[in-house]
Amino acid sequence: MKKLKNSELNRISIAEYKAAEKTPFIVILDNIRSLSNIGSVFRTSDCFRLEAVYLCGLTAQPPHREIQKTALGATESVPWKYFKDTSDAILELQKENYLVYAVEQAEGSYKLGDFKPDFTKKCAFIFGNEVKGVQQKAINLADGCIEIPQYGTKHSFNISISVGILLWDMHQKLIN
Repeated sequence: MKKLKNSELNRISIAEYKAAEKTPFIVILDNIRSLSNIGSVFRTSDCFRLEAVYLCGLTAQPPHREIQKTALGATESVPWKYFKDTSDAILELQKENYLVYAVEQAEGSYKLGDFKPDFTKKCAFIFGNEVKGVQQKAINLADGCIEIPQYGTKHSFNISISVGILLWDMHQKLIN
């Protein structure tokens, strides 16, 4: 077994990415403080070839040097849009027939492993602030909550880790 070189990875160009069919998911970032987390979400979204990332509230927007450090150029490939209020992003997506889910520990939430999405519709996933989580106002508007089960003392994954876990799981369910 040998590690592949970058030239052997069959990476597509930004133009090819923009023209390619997208995974029918949008990530909504609800007041994310860390520029590194924002960049990481862009990079993960590029890897899964998502439709877009929606940046809401105090979430910083590209171009920004600190976002770019972890995004590694993904802010150029992944479309993004800014909303002053997360509620506006949710309502816009619901008008476009998306199912919008908050990723949060909440009463009546779906456990990620048990969650069976309706892939006849596109999906959007809200990820909340590193300390406060998804705003209750956004949860109230969402079509449901998805919870990633946790078993340690923290019960709090880093936002970028949560995005990776959820998108991997949803992508596997979509292709299988």
